[in-house]
Amino acid sequence: MTALRLGVNVDHVATIRNARGGAAPDPVRAALVAIEAGADGITAHLREDRRHIHDDDMRRLKAAIRKPLNFEMAATEAMLDIALRVHPHACCLVPEKRTERTTEGGLDVIGGFKALKPYVAELGKAGVRVSMFIEPSSEALKASADLGAPVVELHTGAWCDALAHGDAARADYEFGRLRVAAAQSAGLGLECHAGHGLDYDSARVIASLPQIVELNIGHFLVGEAIFVGLADTIRRMRAAMDEGRAGAGAAR
Repeated sequence: MTALRLGVNVDHVATIRNARGGAAPDPVRAALVAIEAGADGITAHLREDRRHIHDDDMRRLKAAIRKPLNFEMAATEAMLDIALRVHPHACCLVPEKRTERTTEGGLDVIGGFKALKPYVAELGKAGVRVSMFIEPSSEALKASADLGAPVVELHTGAWCDALAHGDAARADYEFGRLRVAAAQSAGLGLECHAGHGLDYDSARVIASLPQIVELNIGHFLVGEAIFVGLADTIRRMRAAMDEGRAGAGAAR
């Protein structure tokens, strides 16, 4: 079974820094600690309003880390220019609204197909791997493949929200959508990632889906790090993911 990678999102280390101003805590230092503790890559979202990650953070991350950098960005000309200058390993195109606290859903790859096409093409031409952050639906998967993106990241937020509220029926339904979408991704030639709202327990469960090769997790890890430290948190997450993947392999 394919190994499962952990991408650590350092956005909310920057959120804490920005609450007071100054340089600490430094998301670049957090990225280096995360990699030392077992992260396979680092994710950072440069938002239009710069509420957490700043432009210089992206440049410093690219210079400092020796693991893949995943640049989350809205599909705008300004973000494309920055991404082409930073030249990360990957860019994940995500929806973005100024009023949201966090990303609320997947990118509209169907309605926005025509507008998204040149961004996927330009990034791909520059040698940047493009992923589309989408809802777990066959229509969104097909549109992502038709756009020419090699990777999709399935939005796990609805499933995690149902789990958090103890809504077992909705959680089963949402996980079913994720399971089907993950299975369909391979047939479309898409590498499948997943993320948003994951914690130890949900990461252990979703790790059982063999088509998913990467989880991107941030807010939970930064929150847990307050109590037990970032390195220990990442090691525990890595262990939970490995348990879920090993259990799935044993069950086959």
